[in-house]
Amino acid sequence: MGVGISLFPLASAVSREGGLGIISSAGLDRIASKRKGKRVNSYEAAFEEVSFAREAGGKHVGINIMVALARDYRESVKGAIDAGADVIISGAGLPLDLPLIHPSKDTALIPIVSSARALEIVCRKWEKAGRRPDAAVLEGPLAGGHLGFRTEELDRGSNQLENLLPAVKDIALAHGDFPVIVAGGIYSHTDIAGFLRMGASGVQMGTRFLATVESGASHEYKQAVVAAKEEDIMVVQNPGSPCGLPFRVLRQSPMFVSALKRLRAPKCDKGYVLQKDSSGNFTRCAAKQDNGSYFCICNGLLSSAGHNPEEEPLFTAGTNACKIDKILSVHDLMEELKH
Repeated sequence: MGVGISLFPLASAVSREGGLGIISSAGLDRIASKRKGKRVNSYEAAFEEVSFAREAGGKHVGINIMVALARDYRESVKGAIDAGADVIISGAGLPLDLPLIHPSKDTALIPIVSSARALEIVCRKWEKAGRRPDAAVLEGPLAGGHLGFRTEELDRGSNQLENLLPAVKDIALAHGDFPVIVAGGIYSHTDIAGFLRMGASGVQMGTRFLATVESGASHEYKQAVVAAKEEDIMVVQNPGSPCGLPFRVLRQSPMFVSALKRLRAPKCDKGYVLQKDSSGNFTRCAAKQDNGSYFCICNGLLSSAGHNPEEEPLFTAGTNACKIDKILSVHDLMEELKH
């Protein structure tokens, strides 16, 4: 739900309906700068978006901050905490240093993991800082966007969400018995109830809220989700994300089609996934050198939310996007999920 899809209008709408609305910090500085007509940095953007969600009636507001966005990670965390975010959820890499970045006050810190081993590593690291997770999100292989599994691992029965949950719950119990929230492929009330019976404390849902009225996705993106068939939803790696992780997309995404046909010249002018070079500067991105093997997720995802119209959009969605057949309001979707 990153890069302009889940901003304060969607997060506050979910919160008003009794859920926990989650803002995405990805690309937030650029989106906030465009909104205000002046340069806004990552700290200011996170602070502002959380504040806006609260002012729009969001009773409980969280923010997802990706570890992979290394250049902006620390300042986004600081801005969210200072704005009084109820929750920071962090994944796309293990958030090993999250408790050390800024005094968290009353903000709950929640890592996203894809295995019991990953959660054990996080817990041991955080305990050295005198902290334990307030909860953990266990994300299975049916989610959209970046996936925490190798491509050959995605279809293994042992990696299905219901089979991962018991071991992850055991780790949570051993480190203080904190809640485990499940994510990835959860579509209906039946799915929610089933995972609660298995012992999950809650669920995280992204794709179902992608095609809502309040979502920041462009009209083209929402219509692509509504029209998607099962065979249109695919996991790609070459061409794929410069982060190196398997990435689930809609087959008809214009940027993916161009990358597949090797039609795109290398381009990286946003820099959200830049990594440090040998001198410690954020300069390295695989899509800068090789847009034949990688698509530029910064430009593509900004375009899919209408914030980079000169670029081709890149559409991501979870496995069950093919079940969505209409655009709903958040209110109507939440009512559907209750019954």
